[in-house]
Amino acid sequence: MQLKIGVMGSASGDIPKRYLDTAYRLGRSIAQNGCITITGACPGLPLDAARGAKDAGGMVVGISPALSEWEHVHRYHSPVEFHDLLIYTGSGLMGREVVNIRTSDIVIIIGGRSGTLGEFSIAYDEGKLIGVVLGTGGITSEIKYILRVIKKKTGSKVLHDEDPEKLVRSLLSYYTSKHFMRPSVHTHFVVQNNHDAGGPAAPEKGESV
Repeated sequence: MQLKIGVMGSASGDIPKRYLDTAYRLGRSIAQNGCITITGACPGLPLDAARGAKDAGGMVVGISPALSEWEHVHRYHSPVEFHDLLIYTGSGLMGREVVNIRTSDIVIIIGGRSGTLGEFSIAYDEGKLIGVVLGTGGITSEIKYILRVIKKKTGSKVLHDEDPEKLVRSLLSYYTSKHFMRPSVHTHFVVQNNHDAGGPAAPEKGESV
């Protein structure tokens, strides 16, 4: 099964062309490495990543906050181009973030403001493998400081790089060699609760449930 890589980043504001070009290269690299690109079906950096992925022959899935295509386009002013499939969650912008993250095997942060910070927080709490494209503004330069303050072990791993192609390769290498063995936080929670109630013990790392 193809891995799904979510691209989370700035959807609005004055975005420099060099950031848009980096997002395009990111999406293109995701497709060239045989992965599916996941976005929030929004404009801005994620849209340029979607364009790069499509130009490279990849598949792009958008997780929309809307209930329908009409609402997606007219209420949220969001695009339909460069996406093979739009999933209408009807959950609004913040509710959509959880679906966005849980749909992705790997999450990549590029630029971003408060919404992207929320997506990063969900991904980190859920133990996702996360990539940060440095040099793209927004929260990307601050994440290392945020991690120092959090001091919370969730099973998440965060990799940083200015080169989007190199970052994608590093993430895929880490995921396929190590991170795939990490049990999901939800499975661990359920099994641990079962163990506390006298049921079977939680599995060791890498052991299937």
